[in-house]
Amino acid sequence: MFLGPVANGPKQTRNQTNLSSFALGRYLRIMTCTVLLDLDGTLIDSYPGILASCLAALRALGHEPDETLDIRHTIGPPLEDTMQILLQAHGDDRVAEAVAAYRRHYGESGFLESVPYPGIGQSLDEMKRTGLRLYLATSKRAIFASRILDHLKFATYFDGIYGSVPSGELDHKPELLAHILSRHALSPSDSLMVGDRRHDISGAHAVGMRGLGVLWGYGSRDELETAGADRLVDFPADLARTVLSMVSGKKYPS
Repeated sequence: MFLGPVANGPKQTRNQTNLSSFALGRYLRIMTCTVLLDLDGTLIDSYPGILASCLAALRALGHEPDETLDIRHTIGPPLEDTMQILLQAHGDDRVAEAVAAYRRHYGESGFLESVPYPGIGQSLDEMKRTGLRLYLATSKRAIFASRILDHLKFATYFDGIYGSVPSGELDHKPELLAHILSRHALSPSDSLMVGDRRHDISGAHAVGMRGLGVLWGYGSRDELETAGADRLVDFPADLARTVLSMVSGKKYPS
């Protein structure tokens, strides 16, 4: 004879309450966490546009650069550092002029050649839907970064977009990350930096944050491990899962 649903006993009720509290606690933990993301080599493959603008800058200064020039190893640090390296091959020290020429070309057409890594859009969406706060932290000029994210329809995922500024005060990662943390009253211990170069990892550690290294960008595994990356992730499609695992302390299934 059917007697209707059996009422929950005290033990079952306590277990359900404990599970609910655990789930709520983990959700609130995620809600208080912040992820800062690099741009070049982390979210986008910007190499074609950067190379074209570097070649244009060298030509603007009267040089005839090798069209097969490979500059992947120079992408990530401040632009001034990159241009200084490229100019050395020509015995030229006009870094400021080269940077200005680069930015003219990049602002006209170079930035349009950036493409997102496969799976990055989905990872950004997953992180945002879990309640994480996302900020862009790039050595690229902030105005170019904003234009790229707008062009790729990624801007809405971010609570703030930060990059270098004309004054030069935010050219280096430690200063940039410290600025973002201070501007939004963020706790370093509840924040995570994601990037593909050693500067991202060392910059994060300099301000008390953890650093997650990505292996599809312009930096190598050896570079990131030597810099002391707290964790590495192999594929863009795994980024959200890895980030959530780090900020919540829970392992997510593959």
